[in-house]
Amino acid sequence: VQLVESGGGSVQAGGSLRPSCAASGITSTLNAMGWYRQAPGKQRELVAVINSGGNTNYADSVKGRFTISRDNAKNTVYLQLNSLKPEDTAVYYCAASTLFTTAPHLYNYWGQGTQVTVSS
Repeated sequence: VQLVESGGGSVQAGGSLRPSCAASGITSTLNAMGWYRQAPGKQRELVAVINSGGNTNYADSVKGRFTISRDNAKNTVYLQLNSLKPEDTAVYYCAASTLFTTAPHLYNYWGQGTQVTVSS
């Protein structure tokens, strides 16, 4: 399985972005697809995950601002980022797992990451 992200960028605080992640290869076994992020000097942290049935899980810091969605026919997951804050600045990584989980070590596949930069 290969994951390719796109749609990161630079915005001012309060702005919006919509990264996407397309999965290719043998995708039939995938359950959860999600987004993690890593800021400089910090550990990778959960942003949001979604399973094939549409169930979601969000980090508290992004609830009400970010929305994860998934198009199973296209094997693509989207992350709508609204009301962005400077503290959202990080590399955002797409990940996929055969389980519905928030534990990063249980994600089998990772994308290369896309940079999101929010200026004040």
